[in-house]
Amino acid sequence: MLAACQHPGPIVDFGSRPPTVGGTISGIVTTTDSSISAENRQVTVTNVRTATRYEARTAIDGGYTILVPEGTYHIEVALEPGELYAKRPETTHIDKGDLDLHLDFVIAAK
Repeated sequence: MLAACQHPGPIVDFGSRPPTVGGTISGIVTTTDSSISAENRQVTVTNVRTATRYEARTAIDGGYTILVPEGTYHIEVALEPGELYAKRPETTHIDKGDLDLHLDFVIAAK
């Protein structure tokens, strides 16, 4: 009989949802020395109020893009031993729809 296979109604999922994206943080990581690679660097943005972290890896050209909810963020790039920041962006605030470009880093040898 088909009645035994009848579905009782719609399935509703009230599970957790990803955070609403407010905007985009992006930039390019470059180096002062050709022996230092900017490719595949971990970029971490941390919400200064909630301590929530978002991460990405740099592309072959050192570029990175991270979608984040609205908030204020501190941005870091992973350094290897013997490296330091020659340039790094300030903390940045993201509002809904913001596209924060040119949050660039320059890495140098110590």
